[in-house]
Amino acid sequence: MTYTIRKSKPFMAVALAVLLVAGGYGTAANAGQSATAAPADPGNVVEVAIGAGSFKTLVAAIKAADLAGALQAKGPFTVFAPTDAAFAALPPGTLDDLLMPANKEKLKSILLYHVVPGKVMSGDLKGTINAKTLEGQMVKIVASATGVTVNGANVVTADVAASNGVIHAINAVILPPAK
Repeated sequence: MTYTIRKSKPFMAVALAVLLVAGGYGTAANAGQSATAAPADPGNVVEVAIGAGSFKTLVAAIKAADLAGALQAKGPFTVFAPTDAAFAALPPGTLDDLLMPANKEKLKSILLYHVVPGKVMSGDLKGTINAKTLEGQMVKIVASATGVTVNGANVVTADVAASNGVIHAINAVILPPAK
């Protein structure tokens, strides 16, 4: 047996109405709500760094130092993230040397020097702040009319939101002072 559905404007209007009501649109429960989806969770600082595309070297270093798990934790964290261009500006051979398994602790120390506990948005910064890093030493953050610097490195992109903190992209790799 073959069924034929005659396509007519009244039929299409009824079909559309049924679909909208079945989907929950146009019901009293959804009154005043838009049909757009809620914004997705941006992901943790590691996931956001991966998705940004300009932190490939940083992500590789985080993985080499076995810090991915720690930076995916609850936090919150403020990460001053060197861009790929910042890593490329290091003296030749420096990055390759740091990524060697024998230098894992040194790499870990450098990376943790780029992370401050808590979520510090650029709008929260005024004047000069000395902040203790997860590495244990202080960084000097200066907020002025011309922008924000961290130990002299310029913040080139601020306030990149993550579920467990915030990322501020910087144009240089900052090194902890010798202990």
